[in-house]
Amino acid sequence: MFRRRGSEARPQKVKGFQKRSRVRANRFLYLLPVILLLATFLYPRFLSFVTRRSIHTITSMAAFRDVKKVVIAREQAEGVGARVRRSIGGLELRNLDPFLLLDEFNVSRPAGFPDHPHRGMQTVTYMLEGAFKHEDNKGHKGTIGVGDLQWMTAGRGIVHSEMPATDGKNIGLQLWVNLAAKDKMTKPQYQELLAKDVPTAKNEDGSIEVKVIAGKCYDVESEVFTQTPTLYWDVQTLKGATFEQQIPSEYNAFIYVLSGKVTSGRKDEEGEHGTCMVFGPGEAVQIKSEGKARFVVLAGQPLNEPVVQHGPFVMNTREQIAEAFRDYSAGKF
Repeated sequence: MFRRRGSEARPQKVKGFQKRSRVRANRFLYLLPVILLLATFLYPRFLSFVTRRSIHTITSMAAFRDVKKVVIAREQAEGVGARVRRSIGGLELRNLDPFLLLDEFNVSRPAGFPDHPHRGMQTVTYMLEGAFKHEDNKGHKGTIGVGDLQWMTAGRGIVHSEMPATDGKNIGLQLWVNLAAKDKMTKPQYQELLAKDVPTAKNEDGSIEVKVIAGKCYDVESEVFTQTPTLYWDVQTLKGATFEQQIPSEYNAFIYVLSGKVTSGRKDEEGEHGTCMVFGPGEAVQIKSEGKARFVVLAGQPLNEPVVQHGPFVMNTREQIAEAFRDYSAGKF
């Protein structure tokens, strides 16, 4: 009797369960269009949020580079009557592969840099105040003003001049970038960008503005072609802020402070105008400012090749330097 009653009761329970399941299924079918509509609306926003969080997490987890060397740029004579603050290219920091020199020049007429030759490297001139006019033996000439950029590849040889174009102060940065052995005898060429054509990037809250001279920053990319892979960012903090950005781990990197006060590295190394901070290995840089500040961040892929430099000639062997002098004297530039 017990088993018979149990066996009779089970089918009734199963029927009741099946009935409830059908009701739930019908309710789900009614709700399905609403669910699909909500998913269509919310999914892009969810994906955007996850992406932003992922990028932030990647940057946060990246190994920030420590400051391994601090160089104070000392003022010295250069050209004809000109004065420069030299950070890279001096006794304290002969070069930082692939960078050969960084000068902050401050020149007033009649001083300047009259005709002089180059071979085997690139010069990058970026104006901060005033204007400079340039001319070379290939017939190229022009004037660059505040925020304008000239990226010159000297290649196998060029003779050019750079002179003040205004009566007041003419201030800017000149960077020398080495060329790989295979590119040293390439044809001389120029890239020029006016200030309006140099793209600007900003962080999320607008406290940091970056002029992207070369490479990519905050997903904004420059159109400048760098024969030697190079990043060049002019960073301005509009208030106290922290600039964080990933840099390829194989690149050498440094900053040069133009104004304000910044700190970086595990020991919070401090930098003011004229300070060059060289970074060690890592995946990203982190620079903090106490208030308004301006600094340039530079990074480049090292060439790992011999460097033999004699003034404006940069080659791989002494024999090539001697050949450069012979070619220049013979008018072959």
